[in-house]
This record gives sequence, structure tokens and C-alpha cells, in this order.
Amino acid sequence: MTNPIVKILIVDDEPPIRKLLRVGLTAEGFAVVNATNAADAMAKVEVEKPDLILLDLGLPDMQGHDLLARWRHALIELPIIILSSRTDEPGIVKALELGADDYVTKPFGTKELVARIRVALRHRLQQQGERPVFQTGALSVDLVKRIVKVAGKEVKLSPKEYEILRVLVQHAGKVITHQHLLKQVWSGSTDVQYLRVYVRQLRQKIELGSNEPQYITTETGVGYRLREAD
Repeated sequence: MTNPIVKILIVDDEPPIRKLLRVGLTAEGFAVVNATNAADAMAKVEVEKPDLILLDLGLPDMQGHDLLARWRHALIELPIIILSSRTDEPGIVKALELGADDYVTKPFGTKELVARIRVALRHRLQQQGERPVFQTGALSVDLVKRIVKVAGKEVKLSPKEYEILRVLVQHAGKVITHQHLLKQVWSGSTDVQYLRVYVRQLRQKIELGSNEPQYITTETGVGYRLREAD
């Protein structure tokens, strides 16, 4: 039995970008549907039932941020990856806080985009399955028993360290902003430096001595990303 084809809705008003994406994604085995503006995109979501949306922020009839907010308010839970030439941190943070699963800046490599698409799709499946034990590499987190192990050995975390890790596990593979973590763990504190101290302590306990973090990576100026599940 062959795997079902994943359908991707591309929302972008630039014909060269749509063509580039269509050629690259079709070659990777995806089905592609195009929309050139927000109104068209909203109709295509209802009719075409895509599995994932690639959304440009600069649409002619509505800002991409507003379209994203409208979809999330309507409980549209499809993975949505932002594609934009904007690289300003506030714009990226705003998109992620509104519910985007990832953010890719133009120009981008097709292979990187495909990898991020697959991560977003897996993440959504994991959310639907609600697996009680998360595993990535040598790191395992039992969300029921609240037990964290590295290479089979239990690691003792402080309550705040565990809560940070729990939030990251629930969104593994996805960028989680500083503000979201602060809201979830400290009920809205705005002291990002406080968060950085705890993440550094958490890394010291779960990373395997590498100079470069293997599990929790930093998205500069935005937040953190936990490596996706195996």
C-alpha cells in the first residue's frame, strides 16, 4: 500500500515563488494547491482540505498575520509555516505567537523547507496521538510519571526546569518563543534573562557534554526549539 499524498496549500502572490515551490515540492512527492490572496486561501482551505499551509505575510488583500490569526481563531489546526522576506524579530515572534508552526525567510533552500514541512507534519501527528513518553536521541521524558532520563539514567530537574522541558516536549520540532515559555512557566513574567538562566541549567543536565546543544537549540532573539521525537 502506498502512503497517501500530502497536499500543501501555497499562499503567495508572487508567481516565481509559487512556481519554485510547486516544482520543488512536487519533485518531493507532495501535491500542491495555489492561492494568490487571503480570500482565495480561505476558500481553498475549505474546498481542498490541505494537510499543511505555506503562508506569505505580504498578501495584497490582507496581512498574513491577520489571516493566520483568523484561521487559528476559527480553530483551523493545520500546520502553518510562514514564508517571508521579512527578517525582523518582532514579525517572527508575532507569527509564532499567533500560532505559526515555523518561520522560513526568503530566499530559502528547498531541502531545508521540505525538512521543516516534515517536522511540522510529524509534530501535528504526535499532538494528536498524545504519546506519554517522548524520546529523542538519548533523552526520554515520561510526561505521566514526570521522569527524565539521559542514556538510561534518571536526571533530577527542579520544578521550573521540568516545566520548561515539558512545554518544549509538547511542541518538539517547533520554535517556542521566550514569551510563550514565560507565560506557561512563570504565568507571564517578562524577564527573559531569568528564562535563559534556567535553560542553561537544563542544558547542563540533559546535554551530553557537547559544545553545541543537541536537544535544545536557540533561535536567536526569538526562543528555543527542542529536537523532534525519533
